[in-house]
Amino acid sequence: MCFVTYLPQNQGFILTSNRDEHAERPKALPPKKYFIEGQPVFYPKDALAGGSWIASSGAFTICLLNGALVNHIPQPPYRQSRGLVVLDFFKTGDVNRFILDYQFAGIEPFTLIVVEQKQQPSLHQIRWDGQQLHPQHLDARQAFAWSSVTLYSPATVQERERWFETWQAAHLDFTGNQVIDFHLSGGNGDPRNGLIINRNNELITVSVTQIERSTQHFLLHYHDRLNGQSYHYRIL
Repeated sequence: MCFVTYLPQNQGFILTSNRDEHAERPKALPPKKYFIEGQPVFYPKDALAGGSWIASSGAFTICLLNGALVNHIPQPPYRQSRGLVVLDFFKTGDVNRFILDYQFAGIEPFTLIVVEQKQQPSLHQIRWDGQQLHPQHLDARQAFAWSSVTLYSPATVQERERWFETWQAAHLDFTGNQVIDFHLSGGNGDPRNGLIINRNNELITVSVTQIERSTQHFLLHYHDRLNGQSYHYRIL
């Protein structure tokens, strides 16, 4: 939930997320199928709060990053975990209704990426700064990268975007596995601000999750860096 890339591909998309977390946080449960309002939703589950940072129903794929526009000073207690916002979206199932009706007050700032899979994907960015909502419709035909503003300075965020642009220039054709390789080995190798981090064994990149959606298939890949295990699901 701290470095996310979106790439359009074959009337679909590839969304990939690196999760940076405190080492003492309980390890997340691998992805599986759950049911929300009767619809199947696939996601890894946060073992502490029960939410998730990335989930997909096929019709919608949702990914959350901590922080909105700038690094903020936490002001707990909060009404609920940000990871539950991801799952709550599927109770609404509509971007506009979610923006208008969801109770954002009392939740710590976050950035929500929403991909709606129609004949062509539709891409939305919803930022909540703790006081105000900043929704934006993005061009789903373009590639995007996001980094959590709670962990990375504006200069570092821009540098990470440049790494992504350089990688794209060298990979005009690409596979989901190549995107995962970039998330695991791209950047400059800096353990503090690279794509894979380890800040004094306190804050580390714990996993990489990818949703790959096209008219032909719907795949979920999950690489648990804490135990070196990978999980692959062909959902469609």
